[in-house]
Amino acid sequence: MLAIFKREIQSFFTSPIGYLVIGLFLVLNGLFLWVFKGPFNIFDYGFADLSNFFLLAPWVFLFLIPAITMKSFSEEKKLGTLELLFIKPISIWETVLGKFFGTFALGLIALVPTLLYVYTISQLGTTIGNLDTGLVLGSYFGTLFLMSCYTAIGLLASTLSENQIVAFIVGLILCFLFYYGFEALATIFEGETLVFIEKLGMKHHFDSIARGILDTRDLIYFISLTILFLFLTVVQLKNTNR
Repeated sequence: MLAIFKREIQSFFTSPIGYLVIGLFLVLNGLFLWVFKGPFNIFDYGFADLSNFFLLAPWVFLFLIPAITMKSFSEEKKLGTLELLFIKPISIWETVLGKFFGTFALGLIALVPTLLYVYTISQLGTTIGNLDTGLVLGSYFGTLFLMSCYTAIGLLASTLSENQIVAFIVGLILCFLFYYGFEALATIFEGETLVFIEKLGMKHHFDSIARGILDTRDLIYFISLTILFLFLTVVQLKNTNR
């Protein structure tokens, strides 16, 4: 698994992909938060907090994570090297986990420079340093769990086609459906049904963690969803190997 992980990291940074993904993430967030006028602009918002960043980040990652994962297995299938993975002395689970952690690490590297936003916002407040640390930490935790789900979904999408563009589109659609689709569907219903359907989506649980409340049910949801899609990825690879 460690060998696969290292190979994934190396493949990202020996090609423009890793730098492009990190650069795009930081540039897009920087432009929307600090430059472009609109609902995400921190200066227009008028409050010294990072809530706008954590509203924007899930949508940016919604595009970037599938863009990273689209080549994970699609490229292997296209080059005919997928069979070589099956004959290596590691299990399919280890291969999938190696690629999962490699992709997740790239997303984490992209997220680290945003800690500068925390310092900047704390200095912009009327009272310097008056920042709700619990809220910020909760939001970062929520983003990490969200990234893990996006990554697992993207890996599954990459096993479905040898065409990377198809894998990207499928991953994007699945990530969107699980992030916002259930909340949109819930608007059709009322009462307990509405609440139940909302809870099936990632956005409900992400918003809960982003409020600084680390509820065990939210953590179990994200972990379970990640494991489910990793399991489906393994099943799909085993079916491909038959």
